[in-house]
Amino acid sequence: MRNNLEKTLLSKISDLQSLKASIAQWQSEGKKVVFTNGVFDLLHIGHITYMAKAAELGDKLVIGLNSDSSVKRIKGKDRPVNDQNSRAALLAALFFVDAIVVFEEDTPINVITTLMPDILVKGADYSIENIIGAKEVIANGGEVKTIDFVEGYSSTSIIKKIREQITK
Repeated sequence: MRNNLEKTLLSKISDLQSLKASIAQWQSEGKKVVFTNGVFDLLHIGHITYMAKAAELGDKLVIGLNSDSSVKRIKGKDRPVNDQNSRAALLAALFFVDAIVVFEEDTPINVITTLMPDILVKGADYSIENIIGAKEVIANGGEVKTIDFVEGYSSTSIIKKIREQITK
């Protein structure tokens, strides 16, 4: 049974070109593909709520996951706490996540323009005109949507809280 679970999780983690083919197949079947991206370092209720709401916007949810090297460049040398393989496996375990692709760049523009999702989603802390890939998705006939965050949850704040507890 454990081997089947591992196969199921690994089947959701894809390289960009394989995922492009899967998305083309889904779209040819009339399915709406939703894309969002992030670090998803310490998975918390804010992440789960955000991704579940994103999944409700379409038929298939694809997650672009920042690689370890890109997280270090964006968040600093102490991040990520969990490596990209662990983060990808946790995301793959979520029933509403259909595919994960890890990307090395600091932004997901290459992933977005390669996959051309039907709906691009980011947190409501972004304005649509500032979302990476928004103009490309819209020009391709897609939509861009924002989702409110659950207040008080972030990996950064969790890490800070842990560090404070250690120093007490």
